[in-house]
Amino acid sequence: MDPGTGHLQTALELAAANVPVLPLREGKGPFGNCRACAGCACGGRPNMKNAGTCRCPDVCHAWAAATTDTHVITSRAWARAWRQAAAVAYHPAGAGLTVVDLDDPEAVAWARQTLPPTHTVQTTRGEHWIYRGTMPSANSVRPGVDIKSRMNYARWLGHGTGTIVDLPSAVRALIVKEEATPARGPVASSSLARATWDRTVATGCRHTEAYIHTGLARGLAKVSSHTQSGAGSQAFGVARFLAAQHTHCPGPCDLDGIAQQIINAAVAVGVPEAYAQRAVANGLNAGVRGSQ
Repeated sequence: MDPGTGHLQTALELAAANVPVLPLREGKGPFGNCRACAGCACGGRPNMKNAGTCRCPDVCHAWAAATTDTHVITSRAWARAWRQAAAVAYHPAGAGLTVVDLDDPEAVAWARQTLPPTHTVQTTRGEHWIYRGTMPSANSVRPGVDIKSRMNYARWLGHGTGTIVDLPSAVRALIVKEEATPARGPVASSSLARATWDRTVATGCRHTEAYIHTGLARGLAKVSSHTQSGAGSQAFGVARFLAAQHTHCPGPCDLDGIAQQIINAAVAVGVPEAYAQRAVANGLNAGVRGSQ
């Protein structure tokens, strides 16, 4: 069987169980937006946080494309994505679920000591603990632990084992720090001195200055736009993405300078500095690991 056909069949089975699905490309990421939706020029999917006007039939807008509509899943617009798909993903909150993504043995050991047992799915490096109930998503809530629920997707890795239980307060409490009240006025921080990427330091970077500054500016804008919540998660994602772009450089690439700017952006919208530092450090490490 063609891998894409197998992924499509899995997606249809999940959709029949009322689990919203979407295809993932090689590298476990969602397919990029089409030209009409690039930069969210279309307004974004209506089911995203800031409802838009997009009615694009393609697999655009990442998690927001997830659907249980079999007509969409089997449509011509999605056919190319299924042919190229490397995996199937689902939108946990769309199925009324939260996934605690435990990325390494240490994180699994922590969960076994701290969280109530629930339905568990084995992953490449750790486990997914799945609970009934939804909550905001957040990356790097503690070392090796991500929360995937609202406005996020998780890879489908099989049915797993165990009985699912209700989402416990111990999991909800993991994102309290990130949901801090946005800062009003100047933020007291030891790291808010202006940091810039420095070509004289990044002597082994293969990218042009224009490429670095353009990508960094876009990433910082994403972090800065999350003034109510989620800036810590965005900082993790931006750091992970930017680090991955440098894995083939001979180095050094002044990733410290890039990291500091991301931290500053997160702190400026109310993320506690220690949390921002941890999220960015974990994002850099994940970006390097994911490209190896």
